[in-house]
Amino acid sequence: MDNYILDTFALMAYFQGESAGTAVKTLVARALDDEAILGASLVNAGELYYMTWRKRGASRADEVWADLQRLPITWYSANRARILAAARIKAMHHVSYADAFAIALAQELGSTVVTGDPEFKDVETIVPVMWL
Repeated sequence: MDNYILDTFALMAYFQGESAGTAVKTLVARALDDEAILGASLVNAGELYYMTWRKRGASRADEVWADLQRLPITWYSANRARILAAARIKAMHHVSYADAFAIALAQELGSTVVTGDPEFKDVETIVPVMWL
């Protein structure tokens, strides 16, 4: 079964109804049909929350957070091993710290990262990327 890690870009595209979000909606539907496995770092969920708050306000951020919890996504915490893995990725590649968590998680789980963020071009040699 295909296994995907959603980064903040993918989550934002989904919730903002962007054209890139269509592919994420398809992955959500596949996960609901047990045809794919979706995962994400709670660090990326937090980034989605604060970005939504800044752009759309606290009420919308709370709505997105509640909707996020109902999606067929397995949420992974930032434990010591994941923090160290993300820190190493951040030290070696030109990606944001939150992106480093998505990358580290994809490496750990043997997953493909789903994103449209151009920063991920720098890590295509270390993790599979599904481009939105």
